[in-house]
Amino acid sequence: MIDVIIIGAGVSGCAAARELSRFRADILVLDKEEDVCCGTSKANSAIVHAGFDAPAGSRMAALNVAGSRMMPALAQELDFAYQQCGSLVVCLSDEDRPALQKLYENGLANGVEGLRIVERGELRALEPNVSDEAVAALWAPTGGIVCPFGLTYAFAENAAKNGVRFQFDTEVQAVRPIAGGWRAETSRGPLEARCVVNAAGVHADELHNQVSADAMTIVPRRGDYFLLDHTAGDHVRHTVFQLPGKYGKGVLVTPTVHGNLLIGPTATDIDDKEDTATTAAELDEVRAKAGRAVKDLPLRQTITSFAGLRAHELRHEFFIGEAAPGFVDCAGIESPGLSASPAIGREVAALVQNILHLPEDPGFDPHRRGILDPKTLPFEERAALIREQPAYGQIICRCESITEGEILDAIHRAPGARSLDGVKRRTRAGMGRCQAGFCSPRVLEILARELGVPQAAVTKSGGGSQLIVGVNKDSL
Repeated sequence: MIDVIIIGAGVSGCAAARELSRFRADILVLDKEEDVCCGTSKANSAIVHAGFDAPAGSRMAALNVAGSRMMPALAQELDFAYQQCGSLVVCLSDEDRPALQKLYENGLANGVEGLRIVERGELRALEPNVSDEAVAALWAPTGGIVCPFGLTYAFAENAAKNGVRFQFDTEVQAVRPIAGGWRAETSRGPLEARCVVNAAGVHADELHNQVSADAMTIVPRRGDYFLLDHTAGDHVRHTVFQLPGKYGKGVLVTPTVHGNLLIGPTATDIDDKEDTATTAAELDEVRAKAGRAVKDLPLRQTITSFAGLRAHELRHEFFIGEAAPGFVDCAGIESPGLSASPAIGREVAALVQNILHLPEDPGFDPHRRGILDPKTLPFEERAALIREQPAYGQIICRCESITEGEILDAIHRAPGARSLDGVKRRTRAGMGRCQAGFCSPRVLEILARELGVPQAAVTKSGGGSQLIVGVNKDSL
């Protein structure tokens, strides 16, 4: 019998796996998709919230602030991209100042450090492209930005390094109690475990409701975004939020850790938990609202749009606890879930440890090295690397200057890339201005060669998303 099954390989599930790998235990992470970070964790605002917004006294607030505080040291330990650039909540009207003051006081109650209200003159100095209508803002120096893929992969790879196993393309269809634990009925057969962690994102309520009479309802809340080219990346220096006011709740404008500009999201409750298609109406809403707090947005520099789903539980709170003996919920993890993920992982691991009394593993290694980016090396070091490993001198993705060496590294990690999107999220090959128009054939060839499969077996994102359906000459 497995000690712990974690259902869901998003940022919360992987954070929990990494924290549990501190103990001697057989831990298995299951996901219905083909890779880590294929659900909510792959499509969000990439923000590390300071923690001023969540209701004071809520678990959401406590874990947000704790996770935000953990992030700088964790970025060093696990080698992922993170910047503490700070955030601004812009007030566009004097009549909305009471709401700004209330947000400030809520942040103080949550224990957020360094919060203060800045007036128009200082605000313009902090953010030259702020709206001419702006009168003041809440300044949160501990706010930051992160690569959500990088964070999730960092948790997963460090967990795997410390013995955690991952199994993909495995949907958990039902869970039921058995003597000494739980039986998970999956699309690839039954599995038994002493303890189950439910980190199934928008589907977490379905599993929870199989084991608990205290019903949970998760509504998928879709958010549409625009991603702009590197040429627009310095239009703002900080994450800029709009204070909800007489114009309603706005959208954010933020730099990304990779030098792009991100604008969004909308918030539309839908029925389909798999519907991540953008809509014309929601993208029009982003366009209409984006310019309220930041002027002269260069939307013509948009290189793509996308949508993600948030796991919105109707009570708007994180649900982390034992729903039944040995069944631990990690559910309702919507924003600020990415920010809170280090603290969420720690709390889930503490709950499981309390249930199973696992011994600590003295061999636990907390460190992980990310994929080497040769562009960051001094010229002589880069030249030496290319002489030793020529693949680092072969550019595959021109837009982002991604080399074959980086792609090989991404494939051969554990868990490694098995699809074009898996390579893209790990290395950024395909994330540039041409959106994979140039590099896809070469990445496909490399994947097929390294995985030892025909090119027709390589997919864009798992499932039936093959790019090649046959070879012309085979029919002759």
